[in-house]
Amino acid sequence: MTTEKIKRKLTAILSADVKGYSRLMGADEVGTIRILQTYRGVMSDLIQKKGGRVVDSPGDNVLAEFASVVDALESAVEIQKELKVRNADRSESRRMEFRIGINLGDVVEEGERIYGDGVNIAARIEGLAEGGGICISGTAFDHIGKRLPLGYDYMGERAIKNIEKPVRVYRVLMEPEQAGKIIGEKMAFALPDNPSIAVLPFVNMSGDPEQEYFSDGISEDIITALSRLTDIFVIARNSSFTYKGKSVNVQQVSRELGVKYILEGSVRKVGNRVRVTAQLIDGTKGHHLWAEHYDRQLEDTFAIQDEVTFKILNELQVKLTEGEQARLYSKGTESLDAYVKYWEGRSYAYHFDKGSNILARQIFEEAIALDPKWEPPYSFLGWTHWTDAAYGYSDNREESVKKAFYYAEKAMSLNESHIAHAVLSYTYMITRQYDKALEEGAKCIALAPNSADAYAWYAQPLAFAGEPAKAISLVEKALRMNPFPPSWYYNGLFWGYFSLRNYERATQACVKGINTEPRNIRPRLNLILAYVMSGREKEAHAQAEEALNISPSFSFESFPERLPFRDHSEIERIVDALRKAGLK
Repeated sequence: MTTEKIKRKLTAILSADVKGYSRLMGADEVGTIRILQTYRGVMSDLIQKKGGRVVDSPGDNVLAEFASVVDALESAVEIQKELKVRNADRSESRRMEFRIGINLGDVVEEGERIYGDGVNIAARIEGLAEGGGICISGTAFDHIGKRLPLGYDYMGERAIKNIEKPVRVYRVLMEPEQAGKIIGEKMAFALPDNPSIAVLPFVNMSGDPEQEYFSDGISEDIITALSRLTDIFVIARNSSFTYKGKSVNVQQVSRELGVKYILEGSVRKVGNRVRVTAQLIDGTKGHHLWAEHYDRQLEDTFAIQDEVTFKILNELQVKLTEGEQARLYSKGTESLDAYVKYWEGRSYAYHFDKGSNILARQIFEEAIALDPKWEPPYSFLGWTHWTDAAYGYSDNREESVKKAFYYAEKAMSLNESHIAHAVLSYTYMITRQYDKALEEGAKCIALAPNSADAYAWYAQPLAFAGEPAKAISLVEKALRMNPFPPSWYYNGLFWGYFSLRNYERATQACVKGINTEPRNIRPRLNLILAYVMSGREKEAHAQAEEALNISPSFSFESFPERLPFRDHSEIERIVDALRKAGLK
C-alpha cells in the first residue's frame, strides 16, 4: 500500500468576503444572493484575466491563487475599483463591499484545492481590511516592492491564530496621489549612536555558480574589516546574507536591520581580471551617496576591498586610531584559488555535523597547500578539530584538542586574528582551563569590537565558567548586530538562563534555535533539559524521541560529560534530567 506524497508549493493567495453579509441576508435574502452571484462572476473574470484561478467560493467567500503576487494585487485593485462603480447606484445600506486579503505563502495542494498556513494567513488578513479595501501580508509586500503604482499603510505585526510568529500587515492605498507612499513603518531596532551599516552580499555577475564563493568572500571581507573598528556599527554576515538572491528594497533592509547605511555591489571575474561595483546608500531615505566601479587585475582584489572600506569610512566620517588603521588593511593571499577554497570551506564548517566537518577540513587543508603563509584557513582548520573534540566525532579526543591548539597558534604566528583567539578560547574551555578561555575570549572582542560572532563566542565560556548574567548580556548584544543569527548563538543564551534557573527564558532560547535550524540536535537537547526542569516531562519525552530520529547514533551517555561546567553539580543536574526524559 503506497501513501500519496503531500504536494506543497509557494503561491499567492487572495481571500475575499463580504462586509456585513449577515445583515444583508437578514434584510433581503433573495436580493443579496442575486447580487453576490453577479459580483462573484465579475471577480472571477478579473481574477482569470490576471492569470489567477478561483479555488473555492463557499458562502460569501472567494478564494483564489496566482503564480505572481503582483498579479494577485493588481487583480484585487481592479476588483475593488469595478465593485465600487457597481455599488455607486445602490443605497449605502444595500451596497455589497468585499474585504480582500493577500498573502504569499506555502500551501498544501490536494487536487484542485489548497490548504495550510498560507491560506489561513490570507483569510485572517482579509478580516483586517475595510469594506472595499485590501490588506496584504509582509511577505507579499516584500515581493511586490515598488512594482505597482500604489501606497501602503503599515498596520504593525498582528498575532494570527495557530501561526507561531506575528505577521506584518499593510493596508493598500489605491488613490493615485498615494502611489509610492509607505506610511507608519518604523525601524525594527533603534538606530545606534554610531554610524551603522549593513553590507549586502555582492552579486556574482560571472554567470558561473562556482564564483559565488569569490563574490561572497569579498562581501564578507569588507564586513570583517569594518567589524574591527570601534566607532562603527556593523550588521553580521549571517543577517546581511538573508537578502542574498532577492530583489532588495534598501529602505526595507534599513528598517529590518535597524541601520542607516547599506552597501551593495557586484563582482564579475573574467580570466585574470575582476570588475567590482559598489554603491553606498542612505537606507533611511533611499538616497545614493556614492557609486564606484573598479576594473583591475585579479591580484588587486584585496586592494579593491581596502579602497571600498576606506571610502565607506570617509563618507561616514569615521576616524581611525593608528592601531585600527594597521588592522584594517587586508592581508590577502597570494593565491586566488586559496581564497575561493577558504570561503568554500567556511560554508561547510558552520554546519557542525560530522560529514560537513570532514569536508570543511579537507578544503581548508587544500587552501593551506596553495598558500601556506595565509592565516585564515589555519584558524578554521583549528575549528574543525575543536568540533571533533567537542561534539564527540573524534576517535582520539586528545589528539583533536592538540591539533585545535596547534592550528590556532600557527594562525596567530602568521597574523593575530579574532577568529584564532576564539578557537583558543573554546579549546581552553573544553579542556576546563577557564581563566585562559576567558582571557582569549576577551582578546577576541578586543580585536573585533563590532563582530557579533565575537560576542556570541565569548558568551559560552562565560556561561560554563560561572558568569551566566554576563553571558546573556553578550548574546543580547550579538543579536542586535545579527538579528537573523545561526542557531549556535542561542546556546550561550540557553546556558546562561539555565544556570540562573530561568527555565522559561531558557525554553524560549531553545525554540528560537530549533526554528533557525530544525535538524540541529543541540538546541533540541537543550529543550529537553529546559522542559524537565520546568516539570514538562511529557514534552521532554517527545523532544527526546525527535532527537533520536534526527541523530539515532548520538551518544546521550557522553553528552553531559562533554559540557565543560566549572561547577560539576550542573552536570549532575543534566544527567538526572536526561534520565527523566528517558535518555541514558
